[in-house]
Amino acid sequence: MDRYIDFDKINLELPPPEEEPDRQYYFTAKAKRYAEAESARLGRPLTCCIQTFGCQMNSRDSEKLLGILKQIGYQETDDEHADFVLYNTCTVRENANKRVYGRLGYLNTIKKKNPDMIIALCGCMMQEAQVVEKIRTSYRFVDIIFGTHNIFKLAELLCRRYELRQSSGTEACGAIPASLSQPTKSGTGTAASSKNNMVIDVWEGTDRIVEDLPVERKYPFKSGVNIMFGCNNFCSYCIVPYVRGRERSRRPEDIIAEIRRLVSEGVVEVMLLGQNVNSYGKTLDTRVTFAQLLKQVDQIEGLERIRFMTSHPKDLSDELIETMASAKKVCHHLHLPVQSGSSRILKQMNRRYTKEQYLELVDKIRRAIPDISLTTDIIVGFPGETEEDFQETLDVVERVRFDSAFTFIYSKRTGTPAAKMENQVPDDVVKDRFDRLLKRVQEISAEVCGRDLHTVQKVLAEEPDDHLDGYLTGRMDNNTVVHFPGEPSLIGKIVDVYLEESKGFYYMGKRGN
Repeated sequence: MDRYIDFDKINLELPPPEEEPDRQYYFTAKAKRYAEAESARLGRPLTCCIQTFGCQMNSRDSEKLLGILKQIGYQETDDEHADFVLYNTCTVRENANKRVYGRLGYLNTIKKKNPDMIIALCGCMMQEAQVVEKIRTSYRFVDIIFGTHNIFKLAELLCRRYELRQSSGTEACGAIPASLSQPTKSGTGTAASSKNNMVIDVWEGTDRIVEDLPVERKYPFKSGVNIMFGCNNFCSYCIVPYVRGRERSRRPEDIIAEIRRLVSEGVVEVMLLGQNVNSYGKTLDTRVTFAQLLKQVDQIEGLERIRFMTSHPKDLSDELIETMASAKKVCHHLHLPVQSGSSRILKQMNRRYTKEQYLELVDKIRRAIPDISLTTDIIVGFPGETEEDFQETLDVVERVRFDSAFTFIYSKRTGTPAAKMENQVPDDVVKDRFDRLLKRVQEISAEVCGRDLHTVQKVLAEEPDDHLDGYLTGRMDNNTVVHFPGEPSLIGKIVDVYLEESKGFYYMGKRGN
């Protein structure tokens, strides 16, 4: 957060402020008092455990949620036997939902032994009304439910849960201010407490962006930075626009201020985050393109590397390609999801480009940035996909020669247009195509990723190697992983590494020229 807040000095005798983020500072201070009393009763510090499912947007949200909990007084742990357990959920695929339900069954056994444990659920899965209803009726031991649009309200919702516990046995909010159970001026929502005092606060949508709250980063030397939220693309297989809402961009001056603060704290690499960063700026009063934002970030003194994700091919402009080629700090790595190589399937997916347009775009990028590392996403088995369509996808893989590709079997997602499409592809056919695609992707990746063998590259040392004592793991500018001998003191620094051996998807190296 940009300013220091002494939560102990906030006057809780006054009503909470109306404006954000001051309102959340108030509730953070209030939750801190409740937590201190609980900690004193137990004779130990309170612990919290956050489990994150899904994408980098969710990971960044979890850092914010952890920052709030730490300000309240919770200590982080990986153990789900914690005093506060929060699942930040993903709902891109049905299996993600099933995984959460399975974990909730496990948490129920823990809570039976520790009734004072607080269980919270947030994230994309909670934006689905049928999910919330299922949890409300079948998982009554859950304490707090909120969605993607109001994660900044965690302290406020936790206060409500503490107060409901104090007035145990009531079915209504009682002393909770009425303003907390009404839709806000910035979002449409529901807020309720069930007979077991479950707190539910889910907004259907919002135009609000609330920043300047505590954040607890996983790495001190690199950080994600949200530049926009939501998505307007409505790909026919994707639930994200329905659970993340419409696009809304942060002001460039706020983004720049955040990155400057991060750099002052030792961050050398940032990842600019958005569901489709290429459409950044369209909701601003004064239009700023993503390329223009990149140029501003590139000028920040002390910053070493700039990454971003994700890019939609239909919005990737010549201006952005030129900026990537000329900028000093923008990494030469581009994640450009193709999803399918068949123009017919791409139309059914509502991707709004053709195979030919995608290949032309790749050629244009490589002419401007010859050493670019391209990665992608590919879906196999979309409804109506034929063997001919699949061969078109293989053709794109052969022609582009991606550094790596995230390959997925199509998963019918309730609530999306694709789920209602006829000609769903049989499972055995999909599995065969997936195996063939994965095999070829891996073969090409092993060849492509070895191109820098026996050269010296700059590597950001990120963490100790999991498998080799005395080794570190880091990433090159193009995002390729490198393992090399090094002292822990090098973590967070960009060092020269000679690439001795290519292992297909990563390198073994040594320090030096």
